[in-house]
Amino acid sequence: MPPTYFYLGIVLIILMHFIFPIIQIIHYPYTLIGILLIIFGMTLNFLAWLLFIKNKTTQNPFNDPNKFIVKGTYKISRNPMYLGMASTLFGAAIFLGSLISFIFPIIFVYIIRVRFIHLEEKNMEKKFGKKYVNYKNSVRRWI
Repeated sequence: MPPTYFYLGIVLIILMHFIFPIIQIIHYPYTLIGILLIIFGMTLNFLAWLLFIKNKTTQNPFNDPNKFIVKGTYKISRNPMYLGMASTLFGAAIFLGSLISFIFPIIFVYIIRVRFIHLEEKNMEKKFGKKYVNYKNSVRRWI
């Protein structure tokens, strides 16, 4: 599940930064930008999660979708939860500032795109047809 990859990414970013701090590419005070990205990501994730709860739809990417949400955070991104997780991971990498920290957010985005987004979009298109295709053509995947 995506949260497992997210939490694993956080742990690996921190561990690798302290075990193998290859090169510090971002220095204080610029590392503080990472805090802003973490706050943005967590807020985005929380708001998207609230929409799932409010609309009583599945959060499991392997289940068939039962609702099509196009309001709130879904107006700016087709995947605001994944965007929130990715922003948080990139924020952590920026905050720590070491080169090795950036490997895991990139891997996370790749895994999410290949393993989950492709399946979810296929299921959404199958369930909601042209309505979802029109949404997909008007709202970007990430931002």
